[in-house]
Amino acid sequence: MHTESLAIKSNYSLINILKSAGKSILDIYATDFSVFQKDDMSPLTLADKQSHEILADYLQKHYPFPVLSEEGRNIPYPERQQWKNFWLVDPLDGTKEFVKKNGEFTINVALVHEGKPVIGIIYVPLTDTLYYASTGQGAYKVKDGKTERLPLVHRSGKLTVVGSRSHASKEFDAFVRTIQEKHGEVDVVSAGSALKFCLVAEGLADMYPRLGPTMEWDTAAGQVIVEEAGGSVVEAEGGRPLRYNKELLTNPNFIVLRGKGHGQPGNN
Repeated sequence: MHTESLAIKSNYSLINILKSAGKSILDIYATDFSVFQKDDMSPLTLADKQSHEILADYLQKHYPFPVLSEEGRNIPYPERQQWKNFWLVDPLDGTKEFVKKNGEFTINVALVHEGKPVIGIIYVPLTDTLYYASTGQGAYKVKDGKTERLPLVHRSGKLTVVGSRSHASKEFDAFVRTIQEKHGEVDVVSAGSALKFCLVAEGLADMYPRLGPTMEWDTAAGQVIVEEAGGSVVEAEGGRPLRYNKELLTNPNFIVLRGKGHGQPGNN
């Protein structure tokens, strides 16, 4: 697979379709929308559904790869395990933040090749901010017409750990205490959705430990963006990079680590 040519195409067509999906989300965000409950009791809105339809329709028409989306997840594993390449989509990551109207929600799209994300795009509709990366091509942030390579900040001194805005846990608190015992005082910040990956990729945070349930579509785009910014996304036990298209689409606990610079693996 020619990742470079796909990445060039994605920088134009995919970005535009993510922005179209983002506009549909913001149109609903501005209304007094209804909130439904999925079987797992997580929230669902019309914005999730419309964004999924826009993205899935485009990807299926323009690329020869299947699409696995949070809102279209019920594809049998015997069928999925034959996929060499596929799109992994979260049409509205951070629905809880969307419902709270705090703006911390994203659209995540990744291309997965043989279990590894090779292209990742994260779009933040409310601020019109875009993060994207492809394997071997670096990671970038686009804001106000300006494109900058990640990381933007090369931090030193006190560690900053980012946690989930809506999924606090005793395990996270215990992790922070362990880090404090080793490194001294630690700054803790909170963010919703895939923005936590973006903070690490930018260099604004040193690590993001996720010691609770997530799904593959929550992490794939953020993983390649962090990796191309010089960091890593690894299982909390074993230290292996997260893999995709497993029979069960849940992720193990993982830790996101900031890197030292462009293309240099993080080992904080």
